[in-house]
Amino acid sequence: MVLTEKAWVAIGLAGQFFFTMRFVVQWIATEKKRKSVIPESFWYFSIFGSLILLVYSLYRKDPVFILGQAFGTTVYLRNLFFIHKEKKDAASDPAAD
Repeated sequence: MVLTEKAWVAIGLAGQFFFTMRFVVQWIATEKKRKSVIPESFWYFSIFGSLILLVYSLYRKDPVFILGQAFGTTVYLRNLFFIHKEKKDAASDPAAD
């Protein structure tokens, strides 16, 4: 395997690492609360993993992988948008607490 291929495999593995970590943080949060929880860090790990895997899939020219990661990235960004909007709204309206 040439050095370029090894570098791309490392990039793909880095993306997979972030995807795996989101499940780890979700699992830990759920065990702590003793109910199903999706912490904000889940979405950040999802974004990092998805973007890295999107770059990897573009290099591999895999249309199925490209479409799947592009859609996932959009969903993760939208979830973070709502999380930050809710925080901003709560900060501007302290009576809402």
